[in-house]
Amino acid sequence: MRLLVWMLLIYIGYRIIKTMVSGKDRRPDVVHDKTEAEPTHRDPVCGVYVSERDAVVGRHDGQRHYFCSMACLEKFSEQLDHKPT
Repeated sequence: MRLLVWMLLIYIGYRIIKTMVSGKDRRPDVVHDKTEAEPTHRDPVCGVYVSERDAVVGRHDGQRHYFCSMACLEKFSEQLDHKPT
């Protein structure tokens, strides 16, 4: 049992010394994605942010509205139908 403990301590010491001597960590730094961030829009019904690529797009009064699903688009249309003009 003592032999296992000594071997473990020697191995840990070896790893610590090796890290200090090498001067750098083998793990790469944080990799930053060079692609541009996709624009997101807030769903006017449920408040979820959705990317332009994944959104369901509706138009009202010449403006584009972005929705997370067809259900939210339909709710939005119903709300417009029930608004007094």
